[in-house]
Amino acid sequence: MSQTVLEFKDASIFQGESLVLSNVNVEINKGDFVYLIGKTGSGKSSFMKTLYADIPLKKGDGSIVDFNLKTLKEKDIPFLRRKLGVVFQDFKLLTDRTVNANLEFVLKATGWKDKNSMATRIEEVLSKVGMKTTGFKFPHELSGGEQQRIAIARALLNNPELILADEPTGNLDPQTSVEVMEVLQDINKNGNTILMATHDYALLLKYPSKTLKCDENQVFEVVQRKS
Repeated sequence: MSQTVLEFKDASIFQGESLVLSNVNVEINKGDFVYLIGKTGSGKSSFMKTLYADIPLKKGDGSIVDFNLKTLKEKDIPFLRRKLGVVFQDFKLLTDRTVNANLEFVLKATGWKDKNSMATRIEEVLSKVGMKTTGFKFPHELSGGEQQRIAIARALLNNPELILADEPTGNLDPQTSVEVMEVLQDINKNGNTILMATHDYALLLKYPSKTLKCDENQVFEVVQRKS
């Protein structure tokens, strides 16, 4: 029996008072790799923000990693976010501290106490993204692709049940995008569930997978033709 990680039933997503997406019915299961595509302004960001409770779900039903988005209380949002790994387009690394210190900051913020355990976990996630030797560097000493790998490592720290990657290759050149995509593919093969918003259709062709499209206030699955 496949385990549902994310499900929306007849949900409507609002940005303030404006309806962005209506009648959303989506299901993502453990181990899936799913793309979310759509033009700028089609609702991709609002959809993603609803998932990590930046936007409240006002209408319909939605659950993500065993949290009910409709009844989610403010005090539970940090616990929801601990079960999610979020990767942003602009990396969002703290520029005044090293890679290791960036990762340690997240672990401390999410309740880790033991120095040795933290060091071990940081080494593990950096190994997973091929950045094991960069812990002592500052973000500005890394290329964009390397910074995004660190951002992915950061998203993995707490063994998230779902990784939300919001345009993770948006600021990268095509070659670097492929390298970052390979990292995400490897992570997915290790059992991590990934939902990736993107406008990079070249990646969809190179790594075909289940695809959801935001268009005209709807979200629907796109059936990809096998080449």
